[in-house]
Amino acid sequence: MHNIDNMEQKFNTVKDSNYSASKEDLVILGIESSCDDTSAAVIRGEYLLSNVMASQDVHRQYGGVIPELASRAHQQNILPVVSQAIKQAGITFDDIDAIGFTRGPGLLGSLLVGTSFAKGLSLSIDKPLVDVNHLQGHILSHFLKVEGRDNRAPKFPFLALLVSGGHTQIVRVDDYLKFEILGHTIDDAVGEAFDKCAKLLSLGYPGGPVIDRLAKEGNPDRFRFSKPHIQGLNYSFSGIKTSLLYFLRDQLKENPNFIEENKNDICASFQKDLIDILLDKLIKAVKQTGIKEVTIGGGVSANSALRQRIENEGIKRGWNTYIPELKFTTDNAAMIAITALYRFKDGHTCPLEAAPVARAASLTE
Repeated sequence: MHNIDNMEQKFNTVKDSNYSASKEDLVILGIESSCDDTSAAVIRGEYLLSNVMASQDVHRQYGGVIPELASRAHQQNILPVVSQAIKQAGITFDDIDAIGFTRGPGLLGSLLVGTSFAKGLSLSIDKPLVDVNHLQGHILSHFLKVEGRDNRAPKFPFLALLVSGGHTQIVRVDDYLKFEILGHTIDDAVGEAFDKCAKLLSLGYPGGPVIDRLAKEGNPDRFRFSKPHIQGLNYSFSGIKTSLLYFLRDQLKENPNFIEENKNDICASFQKDLIDILLDKLIKAVKQTGIKEVTIGGGVSANSALRQRIENEGIKRGWNTYIPELKFTTDNAAMIAITALYRFKDGHTCPLEAAPVARAASLTE
């Protein structure tokens, strides 16, 4: 059984007795730089005070994220982003109780920028560091609160469908720091399948939002693609990507304009099959565990069809479903701050020699 101890051993996390986390409304600065978005956020307790993000448009012309360009952009953006987050939160650096930062997984160069900045800031203002697993952040983002809103949060235990460009997992969450992976992809992530479809259809980067938009105008039952037959709760998406590739190759032999003439239906059909695969395993997980508190998180959870399908299944099957706000589906520092809050309250800080972990392959490693 996977649990939080695995991740702590991997990250060499320590408990530092020099700092007390007993204060009720701790102020946490979160820093996120795992891929191509530079973000900083401030929370007081579980309430969000600010969440600032700088995106990188430079990658569009290359059809994907270029690691070296991403790290350079992080270097340019991180100071103004952090400064703006502090300003918007209406605090000073002296008010901060701890600095949470993404230690992994992600692009090593990008992680190095965020990690190095967090360390430098920690030294300069004499505040402790809290390292955060990026994937835990996506799951725990459901506990962020915004003043004046109905802040629904899942009850423990709950099931989290974690879907992103690099990860696809079903996770049982028994407490803020207790996770168990029930199922995971054995090859590609669902986000990679969306990216492959977008590339084959020449939709540009990022392709996921374009597929989502075009699918709304298409017939989801027009085409069918090969679905995997994987035992248990694990996923596989390499086969359906290959199925799409061969399907388009064969159709283009007969009609060179096939993609252009059927783009909406291709997107709708491929998207439906991907969501069917995701929900089939999630439904099984609910039946096996008896847990009917269900959340989704990660970049792919921004997909409108997936969000609607989760809600519909919840109504049909008596689940309590929790769908994140769109701004919390992408990589953001608010989710890093809330995760750091729970870790800090539990007594976790990390030393200055802590290094980024680019290939923390799963939630608990």
